[in-house]
Amino acid sequence: MELLTWKNIEFAYPAFLWLLLLVPVLIYWYFAGRKKKQAIMMVSSVEGLKGLPVSWKVRFRPILLVLRLLAISALIVALARPQTSNTSESIDSEGIDIVLAVDISGSMLAEDLQPNRLEAAKRVAADFVDKRISDRIGLVVFSGESFTQCPITTDHAVLKNQIMQVKSGMLQDGTAIGMGLATSVDRLRNSHAKSKVIILLTDGVNNTGLVDPLTALEIAKAFKIRVYTIGVGTIGKAPFPMPMADGSVQTVMQDVQIDEPLMKKISKETGGKYFRATNTNDLKSIYNEIDQLEKTKVEITSYKRFAEHFFILAMIALACILLEVVLRYTLFKSLP
Repeated sequence: MELLTWKNIEFAYPAFLWLLLLVPVLIYWYFAGRKKKQAIMMVSSVEGLKGLPVSWKVRFRPILLVLRLLAISALIVALARPQTSNTSESIDSEGIDIVLAVDISGSMLAEDLQPNRLEAAKRVAADFVDKRISDRIGLVVFSGESFTQCPITTDHAVLKNQIMQVKSGMLQDGTAIGMGLATSVDRLRNSHAKSKVIILLTDGVNNTGLVDPLTALEIAKAFKIRVYTIGVGTIGKAPFPMPMADGSVQTVMQDVQIDEPLMKKISKETGGKYFRATNTNDLKSIYNEIDQLEKTKVEITSYKRFAEHFFILAMIALACILLEVVLRYTLFKSLP
């Protein structure tokens, strides 16, 4: 057995190791018994005995004791059953397929969320992705039209990279909520997941697009897709960067208009929930709540396999006993 294996050793019956306390007792008993057996001879002086040679058999006789103690120690440790374990896990995940539908219209550059609505939405979405370890997630962006930025995937690194690349102006401006929802449904319609979810985030009112939001709602219901809707924007007016004719950018206050009745209808009829985010912290809390509502079922089964290592100790004990017996009745036979 390799030395590295002993660093990870465990004992099935560690109580047997207490028997190792018998080893010092046996050592004491051996030398105490030897002392009692020694013959006593009265002489006037020991000066004449100092030069007498000592037999090598006498010098090496304690090796019999060492062999016996090694045998006893090895047997005790073997009784404690040293073993190493190898744990493997089988993970059975009942994942959820999720599509993030994000509005990237020009109004998403409003600065009521920091640094603006779109950047705040991207950061919070990326954090949400990190929490959904075993889920397949995709990204759909929409403004005046819609586009699949990333199909549903388990490669979350690629997905987060696609989220970070999203910017306003990628598509024709406008707010086509129906198109965004319809494209998201299309991403999920062939999914075999037991739970299919869309998180639709917008800051406006549907004003364009080839698909009416209510038509997209009926399609989502037909495919049993749950839709969580998020309205982004403060109450009242919000600061919005407006490009000027001279090339400069001036901040102007614009009214925040969100079609909340439509958002509530979509979420209610699909079994989801509507949220309103008036600041960045609200948006974080909303995604955290959705994360709690859409829990992924993950079953982890652990298998622990043990490898026994008592055999080598038993062999060491047997070898020590045999060697002691051979030496005792051959080389050291003439000694008391």
